Amino acid sequence: MVRFFLRRLFQATLVMLAATLLAFVLFNYVGDPVNNMVGQEVSAEERVAMRDRLGLNDPFILQFGRFIVSAVQGDFGISYRTQRPVSELIAERLPATLELVLIAALISVAAGVGLGIYTAIRRESWISRAILTLSLLGSSLPTFVIGIGLIYLFSVTLGWLPSFGRGDVTDLGGWSTGLLTLAGWKSLILPALTLSFFQLAYFLRLARAEMLEVLHSDYIRTARAMGLRDGTIHYKYALRNAALPVITIIGLKLGDLIAFAIITETVFQWPGMGLLFVQAVAFADVPVMAAYLCMVAFIFVAINLVVDALYLVLDPRLRVAAKS
Repeated sequence: MVRFFLRRLFQATLVMLAATLLAFVLFNYVGDPVNNMVGQEVSAEERVAMRDRLGLNDPFILQFGRFIVSAVQGDFGISYRTQRPVSELIAERLPATLELVLIAALISVAAGVGLGIYTAIRRESWISRAILTLSLLGSSLPTFVIGIGLIYLFSVTLGWLPSFGRGDVTDLGGWSTGLLTLAGWKSLILPALTLSFFQLAYFLRLARAEMLEVLHSDYIRTARAMGLRDGTIHYKYALRNAALPVITIIGLKLGDLIAFAIITETVFQWPGMGLLFVQAVAFADVPVMAAYLCMVAFIFVAINLVVDALYLVLDPRLRVAAKS
């Protein structure tokens, strides 16, 4: 089992190296960093001296090695737009994005998987048909359309919830959170619902399909013939086997929430990493773009490692294979 995790860790390291290489190429070869840092009045000799001072004339391998060391330490240089360290910008914006993604993930996983199991077990009821119709609508509409629709209904028409911003936040030793204030929760509801809607519909249909497939298996028919209760069959035997592929897809889709957060944060002007990335693209702020790429890659790799660990816990066949 230790060898299994070491192999997965080695693969994750290779993925991170590839992502870091892409970020390094973006950092150094999309435009001239010196031109982005100085004005037009700087002479050619001063530009050459700055390139030497920054190490931009060093061999590629040496520059890449320095970039990896700096990235591991969280140092991605200075933002071209704000002239502030990128690490400070990330530290300011990351709490907002993590809160938004966390709440959206809880909503999409809990509601999506729960409703998917319900529609599989009670597939002939009108409630299940209504839920499936709404899920089809949720998976068809773009994220920004859902966000604008929620803003129009709950902010413009009803006036219940704010349409932009993060609300009041509390500083907890450098970590800002809106989960401790009523205004923060009100501001979080609409972005979290918008971000979770597409994933919720996807998880619902996936959980329903897997549950229906398992319920038609031979061992489930045998369990019914032995007189086991429906609750025991559904939640002790069927759910555990149906959960394996669902967990894999959930792990991959949770990483997608970071990508969809770009659209959601732009619609709601949510002060997170997604909005920071959009602003960085608009201003060609390459250090921020490179840092965002590395951060998203790290999140995907970490989620995949957690999914692999959950697979070993849920599937005894993998534990036997890992030991052998």
